[in-house]
Amino acid sequence: MRPADFQLDDSGDGKVLRLTGDWTTTGVGSAARRLAGRLGPDPLLGLDLSELGRFDTAGALTLIHAAPDLLPDDAWRDRPEAGRIFAMVERLERESAAPPRRADAFTRTFAKMGRGVYDIGHEMTMSMAFLGRLMVASGAAMRHPRGIRWPAWFSQAERAGLDALPIIAVTNFFIGAVIAFLGANLLTQFGAGVFTVQLVAVATLRELAVLITAILLAGRSASSFAAEVGSMRMNQEVDAMQVMGVNPFQALVIPRLAAMILMLPLLTFVGMLAGFLGGMLVTWSQLSYGPAFFIQRISEDPMMGTHLMVGMVKAPVFAVVIAAIGCRQGMSVAGDVESLGRRVTAAVVQAIFAIIFLDAVFALIFLELNL
Repeated sequence: MRPADFQLDDSGDGKVLRLTGDWTTTGVGSAARRLAGRLGPDPLLGLDLSELGRFDTAGALTLIHAAPDLLPDDAWRDRPEAGRIFAMVERLERESAAPPRRADAFTRTFAKMGRGVYDIGHEMTMSMAFLGRLMVASGAAMRHPRGIRWPAWFSQAERAGLDALPIIAVTNFFIGAVIAFLGANLLTQFGAGVFTVQLVAVATLRELAVLITAILLAGRSASSFAAEVGSMRMNQEVDAMQVMGVNPFQALVIPRLAAMILMLPLLTFVGMLAGFLGGMLVTWSQLSYGPAFFIQRISEDPMMGTHLMVGMVKAPVFAVVIAAIGCRQGMSVAGDVESLGRRVTAAVVQAIFAIIFLDAVFALIFLELNL
């Protein structure tokens, strides 16, 4: 048995480590301590293994501790069996290493804020890119109407619109009833209970019907769009479409966008009627104002047409936002189920936030226009 030893040959551009002897458990000896003291921060150009004898895990561990990041990738090409031992020990050493020291709470807080700002900027950039591709695909669909997949349009309209009709009507019915209860309770204290009808009509027409309908569709349809498109991304069906020459935006995004633009105004109008019905029943039961009186008060107010227009103008914009966010999150799904869950959640949250934000913007615009 020859004891382990080494030499460092300086070639000008760097150092070459020449190993001699048996780098084994019994042969390493003091070479480990001397090697750690001789190596500097300069990278090694390679290993000279021409005089290397036996080599085992003890020798590999010695080299890892002495030069953890200095050895080149192709250093073991002359002794591949020694390279395999070294790679195995290096992997085990890396996996068993203690986790890095956790930063203090102050640093972690600002790091989380920085990552949040970066994520917001990345999401905005990707959303603008998706919006540009969506505009190009929409223009192509309008220029070539023969390529429109009408069955997909009608199927999505049924699933995203007509199937949501019961929940939209019931929810708006109870919202109208709640507004009527509040108005009847508060306005009768001032002898103005008759204005409960106007309160229900204005709140339903301008804000509540379109807002409640859009939020329900954001939770129902945006999540559905993200899950459907995302599952196709996971199964590589979108890639298969591109290979076959099918534009995924034409086949997946445009039908869902068209269905939402068509059905959300219709559902909003149904929600308005349901809200009126709920408010009318409450005013009839609480204030003894019959249906004829309720309808007369609404029809005689000259501003009701303006309120109706304000509410209906928002519906197509909200529809575009819901469909675009749902499909954009679906297109961003990676190849795992965890990514799908995150994207579906992000689609719902972003759609609801965008709806409320745009509703506030519309309120400011109509306020400036005196509408």
